[in-house]
Amino acid sequence: MTVIYIDTLFLLNALVDYLLLLAAARLAGEPLRRWRFALGAVLGGTYAVAIFLPGLSFLAHPACRIASAVLMLLVSYGGSRRLLRQGVLFVALTCAFGGGVVAIGLLGGTGLSLGNGVFYSALDLKMVLLSAAVCYGALTLVFQRIGRHSAASGELVSVRLHLGERSAALTALIDTGNTLTDPVSGRPVMVAEGESIAALFPKDHCPRPSDLSDPAAGLARLGTGAWRTRFRLLPYRSVGVDRGLLLAVRTDLLELDGQRQGPVLVALSPTPVSDGGGYRALIGPLDGRGV
Repeated sequence: MTVIYIDTLFLLNALVDYLLLLAAARLAGEPLRRWRFALGAVLGGTYAVAIFLPGLSFLAHPACRIASAVLMLLVSYGGSRRLLRQGVLFVALTCAFGGGVVAIGLLGGTGLSLGNGVFYSALDLKMVLLSAAVCYGALTLVFQRIGRHSAASGELVSVRLHLGERSAALTALIDTGNTLTDPVSGRPVMVAEGESIAALFPKDHCPRPSDLSDPAAGLARLGTGAWRTRFRLLPYRSVGVDRGLLLAVRTDLLELDGQRQGPVLVALSPTPVSDGGGYRALIGPLDGRGV
């Protein structure tokens, strides 16, 4: 007869769920909202315990499993425009992670048990933590290597924008196809997802999704008072768009990988610029003179 300790059962499943949620968000290029991942992991650990409680065995039904997984994903990623992408990554990582942890557990001599679809281990806590950490590191490394863009190749750069006393950090892709320039100064323009630089603005002057989709109306709402010289409309052309407009904001300072580049005009995109490679902005090739 197998004896299951509730504390070990909860801790193991919550830990695994947290690492999977974190890894899926990192691979999807989403902000790491760790407190939400922790809450989702607590829900996952609680569900794992509930299955074994008297009178709650019905929770092992596939419909209940799906419902619990959906709830965990909504708690962890709710509000993200890449919710489906992160959900698919979470499922894929779960399959790979489960096999990896089981393999490491078997090497430890006692292994993991899979009862009612949740993990349980007779291993001591140190072995559980070590197994989870090794699998998380290995999977993250593998998925990063097969991604399209990488910081090691020089395609991704760390960006920090400054506007007054406020700043916002994000990751940008050096895009050779981005030839957008400021028609006034002739300097290259950075294109960033609107929500990625929300930290630059006070609440009453933070661009809303409606401002980005209707730049003219957004300029009329935001370009008032001391902000009149900050916001402007920027014309652009792209595939399928002969004449378009983007709402743009003039920032005081751009830092690329810690190097100061001076002020830059940032065009605010109403749609994601990333293909899942983990960046939130596009910038033209660097020529050593900054932007």
